Amino acid sequence: MQIDQLNILALGRNPEIMVVMNRLLNAPAGWYGVTVNTPEEAIAAFSETSFHIVLLCAGITTEEENKLTAQLTGINPSVIVRRHYGGGSGLLRNEIQFVLDHENIQLAS
Repeated sequence: MQIDQLNILALGRNPEIMVVMNRLLNAPAGWYGVTVNTPEEAIAAFSETSFHIVLLCAGITTEEENKLTAQLTGINPSVIVRRHYGGGSGLLRNEIQFVLDHENIQLAS
């Protein structure tokens, strides 16, 4: 599948980290990132934008992960929900590229 813009939603409890995540997610050409701090904000953002990938960052419990994954896939069965453990911009880009390669998604040039 080829897409014009990769939409990524990231959810994490640490506001300072999420500011950095927002900058990193919006840096590459063709990427559009939104960051939120609560599952409720994630559902609201997901209802407004068709996200391809949802990253669950620091502070999200397994219970929240399971509940949110069920809710999001109920809205859009093709959404990809993944844990993100941090590690810098290079790792984030590689992580996203791995997901794109694994799911056979190509970003239009």
